Amino acid sequence: MPERKIRILIAKPGLDGHDRGAKVMAHALRDAGMEVIYSGLHQTVPSIVKMAVQEDVDVIGLSVMSGAHVPIARKLMELIRKEGLDNVMVVVGGVIPTKDIPTLKEIGVQGVFPGGTPFEESITFIREHARK
Repeated sequence: MPERKIRILIAKPGLDGHDRGAKVMAHALRDAGMEVIYSGLHQTVPSIVKMAVQEDVDVIGLSVMSGAHVPIARKLMELIRKEGLDNVMVVVGGVIPTKDIPTLKEIGVQGVFPGGTPFEESITFIREHARK
């Protein structure tokens, strides 16, 4: 029986209107054999969690360019716990200052990929850590 593909939701939370990087990453993940769902722009945290449940994803990948990555990730992780989705891995990419990485990990974000991270690094991390 073939192994089930990793399903990942690439989500663009808040008022951040820059999605080129998210779309490029979505293509790289798809080329790596994953099933990718793209949320579209301007999503709320509750809509992201609802989409993750509906799509039965293994991973939520937040793409944040607005600088609001810490409060958004905090709210997302709280809602994930409340909804009992502890088996869904959360990763964050975009404009992420190095000083914020420990805070994101304390909140429960498993992977942080600032702009410029090689695709293969993100893909390998997701393959190694996502539930299957």
